[in-house]
Amino acid sequence: MKKAAIIIPTYNEAGNIKKLVETIFSISKSVSKWEIHVVIVDSDSPDKTADEVTELLKIHQNLHLIHSKKEGLGKAYVHGFTEVMNSLNPYVFFEMDADLSHNPKDIPLFLEKIEKGADFVIGSRYIKGGSIPSNWGLHRKIFSVCGNLIVRLGFMRLNVTDWTNGFRAIKSWVVKESLDHIKNYSGYVFQIAFLDFAYNKKAIIREIPINFIDRTEGESKIDSVQYISQMLLYVFTHSSFIKFVITGLLGFVVDFGFAFLFINLFHIIKTTANMLSAEIAIVFNFFINNFWSFKEKKIVGGVFGYLKKFVMFNLVSSGSILIQVGGLALLLNLFGDKLISLGVITLSSWIIYKVLIIAFVIIPYSYVLYNKVIWKK
Repeated sequence: MKKAAIIIPTYNEAGNIKKLVETIFSISKSVSKWEIHVVIVDSDSPDKTADEVTELLKIHQNLHLIHSKKEGLGKAYVHGFTEVMNSLNPYVFFEMDADLSHNPKDIPLFLEKIEKGADFVIGSRYIKGGSIPSNWGLHRKIFSVCGNLIVRLGFMRLNVTDWTNGFRAIKSWVVKESLDHIKNYSGYVFQIAFLDFAYNKKAIIREIPINFIDRTEGESKIDSVQYISQMLLYVFTHSSFIKFVITGLLGFVVDFGFAFLFINLFHIIKTTANMLSAEIAIVFNFFINNFWSFKEKKIVGGVFGYLKKFVMFNLVSSGSILIQVGGLALLLNLFGDKLISLGVITLSSWIIYKVLIIAFVIIPYSYVLYNKVIWKK
């Protein structure tokens, strides 16, 4: 029989913890293939949450209590993972909130996904069958929905719909390999960092729908400003897609800068000058992408390896030019070339067409090919 350890960090959850523990153990009776353990990691709760758990220890032999300092959600999880890995060595770890916002009845669904081969199962509020509380204030709905959208777009990993929810089941190998990474994060960005690491390790990630329930006892621990700022910082510093976009913008500056110099300083004819500046920008983008955007997948194989990938990079870049030329010709043919007023400024429509093609076709096209062909792990 395989073990599953449900790690539940607590701080001032005396009003919820008894009901949660009793419900989990009641549900665990229906899961015949698994030995369920519940591990409470209490961060010196002044409301005596630990005392409530101590009383429950007399009843439930698979209940465990770990004391920790109040250092935030992420630190509590890392403390719990480390202690339990050494003492219980479970096959699966669960993350679960203590405030009854996560329904223990979903635990068997998580385990079914694990049994079918998943390494990391997320309870998603944003797939069919899932939901967030209808009574949430508008600001909290915006934080939740927009926060997840920013992460999905920032990492260009649209198949994962809920990056911030803390109801999860994770195989122990993922937890073990992630500890050195996730120990550096606390608060709610911990959840994003953990999932990002699992994704990079090629863990099989699946989702199940959950109905998130708002707490009725105690107070929410969410600091909205800290949550948003930490999330944006993590995505900005860890997203290869954002680095790729920044590199593209820098390449644009390099292209125009050298074209200007060649034309105005060296008096090279415009067509030749632009061809030279474009190739310089391609070389610039190639090396910046290799050593920054996709540095975790840097090209190996010596000079031959670099030359091979550089030729492929040029072909992808040539494809981008052809797409831009073809798309621009198509849009001009369909909608014509005219002036479009945008309030304070008026632009020729071809400029708007060009921007749209770059944003919605060329950037995704290039990013996918760079990942799948040139910087393939």
